This record gives sequence, structure tokens and C-alpha cells, in this order.
Amino acid sequence: MASIFTRILAGELPGHFVWKDEVCFAIMTIQPIRAGHVIVIPNSEVNHWDDVPPHTAAHLMHVGQHIAKAIKANVVCKRVGVMVVGLEVPHTHIHLIPADSPADFDFKNSKPLPPEELAAMATKLRSSLAAAGHKAAQL
Repeated sequence: MASIFTRILAGELPGHFVWKDEVCFAIMTIQPIRAGHVIVIPNSEVNHWDDVPPHTAAHLMHVGQHIAKAIKANVVCKRVGVMVVGLEVPHTHIHLIPADSPADFDFKNSKPLPPEELAAMATKLRSSLAAAGHKAAQL
């Protein structure tokens, strides 16, 4: 059975896309810890991050760096942290989380946001990425 992320990529379920290329995609998480929380996901389903092929893993991190810059341009935060947890969905994904303190990495603080807020943030991030010349953000 396809993961929820594969179903979002296929258009079977809604998603607020920030990036899409031949290797990966990035979407707003529907239960962010903080506004601007994005997940970067390989197009192919790989359950454990340590099984992701090295070239794909490198690409995920490279895309994550670009998106982190867009997050910092649109969300007031000291840093954009990276987490790979893998317990929520059996499809590797990298969390990019705006952070000012270690408390900003606690999933107990996550809460659903209205779709219009997620869509607005996705639009801002895509605009920043497109302005930096990233065609994968021109969805």
C-alpha cells in the first residue's frame, strides 16, 4: 500500500507543495511544531533513512538547505533545524523546523493549522525559492 506521502505526490490527497523535482518533493506539514515547518521527502518510498541511496540522501539535504534559506527569509527564527525521526510515516522524510530554542523540536507542541495558513506559507516559500532561481519551486 502506498504511503500517505506517495498518495500526496500522486495527487490522490491534498498537499501544500513547496518543491518538486525528479528525486524529491517538499510539503508543509499539516501539524507543524512552528509555522514554516516543512518536510522534504524522496519520491521513492524508503522506510528507514539509513537505507536511502547516498545520492538521494545528498539531494534531500541539498534541497533542504535551499528551503531552509526560504524559511529564514519568511519566518522570524534563529535557525532552521533538521530532524529525521521516521516514526510517524513509514516513508523517509526530513523535518525542517524554524527554531529559537530546543523546545521548538518537541512534537508535543505540534498542532494542526488551517489549510489556508499552510497554503499561504507554501506560497511565500515558493516565491522566495523561485526568486533565488529554483525551478523546482515553480509549481
